[in-house]
Amino acid sequence: MTMDKSLRVRKGLIRSRSVLTRAERIDRLKASDRWSEGDSPFGLGKVRVYKLTLKKKKKKKDEEAEGAEADKKKK
Repeated sequence: MTMDKSLRVRKGLIRSRSVLTRAERIDRLKASDRWSEGDSPFGLGKVRVYKLTLKKKKKKKDEEAEGAEADKKKK
């Protein structure tokens, strides 16, 4: 039986995860002063996981290249 592509491990975990471990959540809550030593590790507050998105710059480069070529043809 073959394994589904989405379940295979490729070069470790590169993508950002939407679920954090308890230790990671506690670290982030400490950083935002929402958790202190002595508080219960159960029933932790929600922690937002930000997903990074990058804008594509290829379109601008293509437009600039086309504009430069058009300027050269006019001369």
